[in-house]
Amino acid sequence: MTARVLVVDDISANVKLLEARLSAEYFDVLVAYSGKEALEVLSRERVDVVLLDVMMPGMDGFETCVRIKKDPRTHHIPVIMVTALDQVSDKIQGLESGADDFLTKPVDDIALITRVKNLARLKTLNDEMLMRATTSRQLGVGEDDAYERALAARSGRVLIVEDHARSATRLLEPLSQIHDAFIEADPKHALSMLQDYDFDVAIISLNLVNSDGLRLCSQLRSLDRTRHLPLIILVVAGEEARLLRGLDMGINDYLIRPVDRHELLARVNTQIKRKRYSDFLRNRIEETVEQAVTDALTGLHNRRYMEGHLETLVRDSVRGGRHLSVLVADIDFFKHVNDTYGHDAGDTVLREFANRIRRNTRGIDLACRFGGEEFVIIMPDTEADRAYQIGERLRACIAANPFMIAETAVRVTTSVGLASLAGDGDTPHALFKRADDALYSSKRSGRNIVSVAA
Repeated sequence: MTARVLVVDDISANVKLLEARLSAEYFDVLVAYSGKEALEVLSRERVDVVLLDVMMPGMDGFETCVRIKKDPRTHHIPVIMVTALDQVSDKIQGLESGADDFLTKPVDDIALITRVKNLARLKTLNDEMLMRATTSRQLGVGEDDAYERALAARSGRVLIVEDHARSATRLLEPLSQIHDAFIEADPKHALSMLQDYDFDVAIISLNLVNSDGLRLCSQLRSLDRTRHLPLIILVVAGEEARLLRGLDMGINDYLIRPVDRHELLARVNTQIKRKRYSDFLRNRIEETVEQAVTDALTGLHNRRYMEGHLETLVRDSVRGGRHLSVLVADIDFFKHVNDTYGHDAGDTVLREFANRIRRNTRGIDLACRFGGEEFVIIMPDTEADRAYQIGERLRACIAANPFMIAETAVRVTTSVGLASLAGDGDTPHALFKRADDALYSSKRSGRNIVSVAA
C-alpha cells in the first residue's frame, strides 16, 4: 500500500535516514524540522502518518502531539513518537499526549515499516468512514453532541486471555479499578466470549502454555463480529519475530513483559478511545446517512450519495496521485423481465443483483444503485487491470446462477463498463461518462461482457 508520511525531527541526518528507509518502501515522504513547521505542513497537506521526534528545541514532540490531537482537522492522524529515550515514563507521557505508538532509536527497519503500514491502513479505513459521514452533513443531516458523548471518558470492557494465573492477576488488578475486566485462560472460550458479548479491548498473551495466541488473533481478525476489535498482545523481550507477525496481521498494540501498570492503563485507554471514534463514525453512517442516501429497494447507496462521494474521491485521488476506477453495470434485457413476470419480479431481480454486487466488492469500494437497472461501483486505490478483474468476477457471478422468481429460475446477465482516473485534469463527470460509454460498448458488442474505456 502507499501512504504519505510526515517525518518531524530537528536533526537533518535523522530526517534523511528515515526518509530514505520509507522512500525505499514507496511511501510518499514529507519532512519538517520543528513542531511548528509540522503543524504548518499538516494544515495544508494530506498526511496519513506522522513520525514525530520527542526531543526538539522549542515545541517538543509531546506538545506537538497534543496540538495535533486537539485540532479537529488532524486529530484522526496516527502519530508515532520517535525517541532515543527508552523510559516507561516517556512512553506514558507520549500516550497521554495522544500518540498512537512508539519507536526507539536506533529505529529497527522492520518495526518502522510494519508500524507505519498498520497505522496507515487504519487511517485509510477511518478516512473512508469520515468521508461518508461528511457527505451526510453536506446532504443536510444535522450535527449534535453525539461525538463528544462517544469519546467521553468512561469505563470499558476488557478481556485478558492469559493462562498463567499470577500474570493474569497482575494485569487484572490495575484494570479492574477503572474498567470491567475479565480473565479467560482458554482461547476457545475467549473466542466465544468476544463474539457473544461487546468488548472494547482484548489483551492476548503470546506465551500461552497449550495454545497459540497468534492463532486466536488471526481468528478474531477473520470474523465480522470482531474484525475491528482492538487487540493488544503480550510478549517477552526477544520475541521480535512473533511480534512482527502479529503486527502484520493487524494487531493494534503490544506490551513487553514485565508490564508496567501505568503503561498498561495508558495503552488500554488509547485503544478504547480509538475504538469509540471508529464506532462513532460507523454508527454515524449507519444511523444518519441511511435514509437520506440509501436506495430503499436494494439497500445500496443511491445516486445522490454516489455523485457527492465520487467528487470527493476524485479530488483526493488527484491530489494524492492515487488510482481510482469506476464500474457501471446494467442488467441486460431487464424490460423483458418486467414485461414477462411483472414489476414485483423485477424488484426481486434488482434486490438479488444488489446482493451479488455486495458479495463481489471489497470493503473499501462503494456500490450504488444509479437508477432503474443501472448500478455503479467506485473503487479507490484501484488501477485499470484490477478493476477489470472485479468487473469480470461480477459479470460471471451474475451469469453463473439463475435468479429465482417465485419458483421459476430466470437467467440474467449484465453488461459492464469500466474507466480509470486519467490524471490531474480529469473530472468526476468525465470519468463517469467514459465508464458509461464503455457500458454501451458492451451492449453493442453483444452484452454479458466487460469493456474498458480507451
